[in-house]
Amino acid sequence: MSKILWVFFISMIPLIELRGAIPAGTAMGLPFWLNFAICVVANMIPVPFILILIRKILHFMQNCNVKFFRKVADFVIRKAEKNKGKITKYATLGLFLFVAIPLPGTGAWTGALVAAMLEMKFKHAIISIALGVLLAGVIVTAISYGVLGFLSFLL
Repeated sequence: MSKILWVFFISMIPLIELRGAIPAGTAMGLPFWLNFAICVVANMIPVPFILILIRKILHFMQNCNVKFFRKVADFVIRKAEKNKGKITKYATLGLFLFVAIPLPGTGAWTGALVAAMLEMKFKHAIISIALGVLLAGVIVTAISYGVLGFLSFLL
């Protein structure tokens, strides 16, 4: 059970997400289907909260007297602004592709942040992010467990 909890919580860590949790679960010997399911579910848990609350939280942090909070808020906003163009151009499809590409900094957390900053409709953002997380999970699982071994199980 502790392996499952480790993988679950790793999947919820910003920037690591399931891109780091799936290889960790692989190293711990979890079956690919269980590892995949845990990581996808855990990676999606913070997304609705980010979509709903992040703008208010960042606004509070920017106006806070604590310098550290202002710096963190400024960093997060710069990160969102940097990726805004990639997503704005293609809207919902752009968000899906951004989240689906398993590269550092392109996961559900950043996708939800950018969607919130762009004021995308909640329904469109959550669907795009969920589909992106699923595809990223498939890609990382296939790489982590070996593409041929993964495909042979599916076929």
